[in-house]
Amino acid sequence: MAVTEADNPLVGEITCGSLLQKLQEIWDEVGESDEERDKMLLQIEQECLDVYKRKVEQAAKSRAQLLQALSDAKLELSTLVSALGDKSFISIPETTLGTINEQLAAIAPALEQLLKQKEERVKEFSDVQSQIQKICGEIAGNDSEQTGAPAVDESDLSLKKLNEYQVKLQELQKEKSDRLHKVLEFVSTVHDLCAVLGMDFLSTVTEVHPSLDDTTGVQSKSISNDTLLRLAETVSALNEDKKQRLHKLQELATQLIDLWNLMDTPEEERILLDHVTCHTSASVDGVTVPGALALDLIEQAEVEVERLDQLKASRMKEIAFKKQVELEEIFACAHIEIDPEAAREKIMALIDSGNVEPTELLADMDNQIAKAKEEVLSRKEILDRVEKWMSACEEESWLEDYNRDENRYNSSRGAHLNLKRAEKARILVNKIPGMVDTLVAKTRAWEEDRGTSFSYDGVPLLAMLDEYAMLRQEREEEKRKLRDQKKYGEQQNTEQEAIFGSKPSPARPSGTKKVVGPRANGGTNGTPSRRLSLNATQNGSRSATKDGRRDSMKLAAPANFVAISKEDAASHVSGTDPVPASP
Repeated sequence: MAVTEADNPLVGEITCGSLLQKLQEIWDEVGESDEERDKMLLQIEQECLDVYKRKVEQAAKSRAQLLQALSDAKLELSTLVSALGDKSFISIPETTLGTINEQLAAIAPALEQLLKQKEERVKEFSDVQSQIQKICGEIAGNDSEQTGAPAVDESDLSLKKLNEYQVKLQELQKEKSDRLHKVLEFVSTVHDLCAVLGMDFLSTVTEVHPSLDDTTGVQSKSISNDTLLRLAETVSALNEDKKQRLHKLQELATQLIDLWNLMDTPEEERILLDHVTCHTSASVDGVTVPGALALDLIEQAEVEVERLDQLKASRMKEIAFKKQVELEEIFACAHIEIDPEAAREKIMALIDSGNVEPTELLADMDNQIAKAKEEVLSRKEILDRVEKWMSACEEESWLEDYNRDENRYNSSRGAHLNLKRAEKARILVNKIPGMVDTLVAKTRAWEEDRGTSFSYDGVPLLAMLDEYAMLRQEREEEKRKLRDQKKYGEQQNTEQEAIFGSKPSPARPSGTKKVVGPRANGGTNGTPSRRLSLNATQNGSRSATKDGRRDSMKLAAPANFVAISKEDAASHVSGTDPVPASP
């Protein structure tokens, strides 16, 4: 039977009640028993329970998933906030209000924003750490071995941590800059040293590290510890090489100059090697001229020294006699007597015999010259005092001559100058005993130290001083006798005047002055001449030059000199006036 649309119970609103009613009608029409109906209804009810149960389970599962999602979102939000370390940039919603979906919806924008911020922060960390890793690799010298970006610790992406990395990066950048500056300084020093030493700079510096080539950019140069260490070692080695070469060149230059001086090499030939001799007294740092210490230059100097050495051997006699003259001049300045003729004969015999090498002979003479100079230095203080003593004795001799001059009181030209000289001479003469005592002490100390006698032009100095002391004592004795004679004459005159009365003295005839006899050994006052009597017998063959030097103390007294002590004037008067005879 066809069922119309109006009779179709499924058409229109379908509910559980309408379906149950329709099922009752069908059962009634079919005639189902109550048991079957109950059974069917139980089955329907069970099926409905199963459907509800499935739906409830699905809903519970969905809720659990939402809760897990919410929990995950909260945990991620908390983790991001903790990792980023700053809540001020994002407003975090209260997640305890509203339904689960509402809470998820409230968290989602903040979570999305934090994820974006995390991504940016991770990129910043990665950039900073990459730069740090790169610089550390450059310092360690293994920058070429590093591959890939460094791992970022996402548990701490705070600005504080980022700032720490940035500070570290700045420190490393500064260290890199300092190291680069130091590398450039080393490279510049190597360049200058190579220029002075005449070495190839490029091969020297690239041997340390290929990046130190001039064609390489500044920022690409190696700044590793190994590069700096090797650069420092290279500079040290070059400096040592420079020092040794300069020392070698200076030795060669000194030999050249000595050989030139020995052989009177003309200036034109010396100028040819001026680039060698110009650094004779230069310091290591003072030599900066390119090629100044090149090996070929040192070899050139060595060849020239060898050539001059060979030439020197052929001019041995001339050079040896030059050194002998130098030695004689040194001894003469020190007033040490030698036998020059015997020394020259010995030199000639040695050279003619051929038993001695020229270099050995010259070295021996150089050694003699060095010892002579040492001897001069040891005698200098005593010789200076001897000169002062002799000068004082010359003044003493001059003063005696002046005191015997009757015209010293005349007001002639120059008299006031002589007066001043006499005053100074008296002061100086008073110091002579102290000079002699000091000189004796110094001489004895010198002789004890050296174990030999101190001679002055071949005469023992202590003997000269002893002789001077004796002569001075004789002079004092003579002056004492003159004073006694004067007192005796005055006493005789007084007695005659008392007996016969005073009468005018007869006019003294001119030219009746009593002349004092010649001074013993050059001076009546004991003044040592520059040639003492002791020396006259011991060194009769003394040269005319030395005799003239020592006899220079016998100075002629000026004709017009004033000022004399009362005692000396009285003694001279008594010595020149005749004593009247007793009636």
